[in-house]
Amino acid sequence: MLLPALAVVAFVAIYPLGRTVYQSFTNQEFLAGLEPTKRVGLDNYHRLIHDTIFRDTVVLTIKFTVITVSIEFVLGLIIALAVNSSFKGRGVMRAIMLVPWAIPTVVAAKMWVWMLDDTYGVVNDLGVRTHVLSHPHAWLAQPKTVLLSACAVDIWKTTPFVALLLLAGMQVIPKDLYEAASVDGASQLQQFWRITFPLLRPAILVTLIFRTLDALRAFDVFQVLFGYRLGAQSMAVYNQSTIVQDGHVGYGAAMSVAIFLIIALFVVIYVTFVRVTEE
Repeated sequence: MLLPALAVVAFVAIYPLGRTVYQSFTNQEFLAGLEPTKRVGLDNYHRLIHDTIFRDTVVLTIKFTVITVSIEFVLGLIIALAVNSSFKGRGVMRAIMLVPWAIPTVVAAKMWVWMLDDTYGVVNDLGVRTHVLSHPHAWLAQPKTVLLSACAVDIWKTTPFVALLLLAGMQVIPKDLYEAASVDGASQLQQFWRITFPLLRPAILVTLIFRTLDALRAFDVFQVLFGYRLGAQSMAVYNQSTIVQDGHVGYGAAMSVAIFLIIALFVVIYVTFVRVTEE
């Protein structure tokens, strides 16, 4: 009975991955015929190790991932705890908090391009009016604020998604546990650390894995905000540029394999950490 599902997984996941690994050992170009495709062994990986641009994109993407996932988790947990409590208008609040997440990423990023503009952007205007900023800043043009700008867009858009996942995990926790804890005199903080947080661990793991995968594969946010500008490319943007813009399929495949291994490493770290803490 599992055979149809396994066949689908093999077709949509295993075969493309295997094909990419095979291409990473060749000199295949996007425009076939310009140069005959042949095996080059580990040449693409040797070139990748010495590619300083790729190294910079890895560092930038990992920084982006750590910052956004950490802040989104904290904010999402606070929002989920607030929305999970009983108050008037809770349903409306749940619907409103999903609005940023419902907006397509490209649309949201383009909206932030206008908001962060140094001439007529609302962020600079509000900052100068409230004296938080001494003068308007070109947030998307200055190298020092590239990472900050990308993180701001992603946190604004994706925090509701994190809150939704954590809220779903809170909904399945039996209410009897909280009632018994209240009878025993446990405070709200004690209930959170002794009941909510331990039982929410599976949902936390799923949330962190989902968000880490998305952040490490971030493409549309960086593409809309910065295009192909050096020093402002994520791993996915540089990979797409290598394959589509430059036409180096073999080298781009090696880069794809490296990105896959980096993402797999983060997943293994998460799963191992949770397993150790459970033991």
